[in-house]
Amino acid sequence: MAAFEVLPEECIVAILSLTTPLDARRLSLISKTFRSAADSDAVWDQFLPSDSNFIDSIISQSPSLANLPTKKALYLALSDRPIIIDNGKKSFQLDRKSGKKCCMLAARSLTIVWGDTELYWNWIVMPDSRFPEVAKLNHVWWLEIRGMINTLALSPNTRYGVYLVFKMIDARGFEYIPVDLSVSVVGGNSSTKIVCLDPKVEPMPHNGAGRRNRHMRMMLRRLEDKVVGLQHPSVRSDGWLEIEMGEFFNSGIEHEEVHMSVLQTKAGQLKENFFVEGKEIRPKQDN
Repeated sequence: MAAFEVLPEECIVAILSLTTPLDARRLSLISKTFRSAADSDAVWDQFLPSDSNFIDSIISQSPSLANLPTKKALYLALSDRPIIIDNGKKSFQLDRKSGKKCCMLAARSLTIVWGDTELYWNWIVMPDSRFPEVAKLNHVWWLEIRGMINTLALSPNTRYGVYLVFKMIDARGFEYIPVDLSVSVVGGNSSTKIVCLDPKVEPMPHNGAGRRNRHMRMMLRRLEDKVVGLQHPSVRSDGWLEIEMGEFFNSGIEHEEVHMSVLQTKAGQLKENFFVEGKEIRPKQDN
């Protein structure tokens, strides 16, 4: 590294601009010269999304961002927590390590079958949600939730994962019931997976003798077999549950629509107390 110390600071700035935000922060520990270069607006401007109109739009919806003194401070603010945009229907955030865009579609921006019928769904406030309201399932037999995002809102040359974000509070009707999740790029690749949304599925008791109990055990075993080996949700750092719906690659060459759906219509099972926060689209960790 001694050879780099003799370089003019503007050369170090040019080099750091070709790295990543994580690399720049690490290299800033080498010396005062590197720290000065790594803190410069010229470096962090390269890590921010290149579309200045997009950044201006985000700042207009969160005016406190306009008062930040440096590009680095702006980057850290955008990657520190989600910024609520589009009148509470979406959130935006930068991935802290890579600077790539992350987006969540709030439940209000999704198409939920019977979502505006109070008998089946309610819109409520939950203090631990980032959004002004979430969708609460009262009871339905037919579960269908669809969403769409244009790749224009995402970072190019990036593989993205799509995640359903939800909660279950005294939920019913999701035990041992497979659910179809799909992600598809219009005119491109599509994928469908079968999952179990219930995070607490446990083996059913199979004890008991007699013909009736034998019949019951067979029925229970058939129910269990439907979800054995299926993917289950995990708990997020914010306390909500999430499950990966699928993934896609955004080349950035064309503006494409990505459709994502949650579907459970065949079981004929009444479902209750399912809370939908939204669907999150974020870079996969291998980016």
